[in-house]
Amino acid sequence: MAELKHPIREAERYLQNAKQILSEKAEKDGDYYNDSKYVRMAGNTAWNGVLVALDAVLGIRAGLKKGQRPEFKDYQDAIAQKDRKMTRPLLGAYESLHKALGYDGNPRYKIVQDSLEQARYIIDWADKHYQN
Repeated sequence: MAELKHPIREAERYLQNAKQILSEKAEKDGDYYNDSKYVRMAGNTAWNGVLVALDAVLGIRAGLKKGQRPEFKDYQDAIAQKDRKMTRPLLGAYESLHKALGYDGNPRYKIVQDSLEQARYIIDWADKHYQN
């Protein structure tokens, strides 16, 4: 039987993987990354880490039917009920990690770093609110 992983440590692993993708594959050149493919990959990886952390704290998936995926609105509503101050950081992470990096592959180094910091902020918040 596979050992269950601590979800917050798993979320942190996703974030580390995103950083590793950027440092090993995206080829930073001055203020930009050269390869948007790897920026997109890193953005999606970090965003998935945020979702793993939020799933552990908010329990969104527990209320869904098998095979059903939560919508972003589900996360917004759940986080607003738990801690209203976290709605803006969540929206910021969604816009930067999922959209700007994950879809658009925005190569600007400062935007990428800011996005990863937002992921770290949410994962740290989830760590403080996680209950085994």
